Amino acid sequence: MENFIIIYRKYLLTTLLLASILAYLCYQPLIRLVDVTAAPIDYGILSAVLIAAIAVLSFVQLCLWVLHQNWPFLGEYAAEHFERNFKSLLSWQKISFYLGFFLALLYAFISALAAIV
Repeated sequence: MENFIIIYRKYLLTTLLLASILAYLCYQPLIRLVDVTAAPIDYGILSAVLIAAIAVLSFVQLCLWVLHQNWPFLGEYAAEHFERNFKSLLSWQKISFYLGFFLALLYAFISALAAIV
């Protein structure tokens, strides 16, 4: 079970990206099962949110790949030392980091959604 958790954490973004693509491909038939009168415009509007999520996850995955390819020492730092350094921060620093990261992801999602719509 512990092996599964390690593999799950390692490939979390890839799994989310594949799940998002699968959700995008399966959305129209599934919504037709729930509501046969659903118009194609419903599919288009809701698919924009899925496409934005796919765009953000693809961008994050590409950035991580480029980071590990071009600057392997940063990838090594993230894998081995980042968690220990983060735990040594004060509470207000951790909260600021979490909120800043959340805000950055929120802006990335909104920007991707605005680019699509």
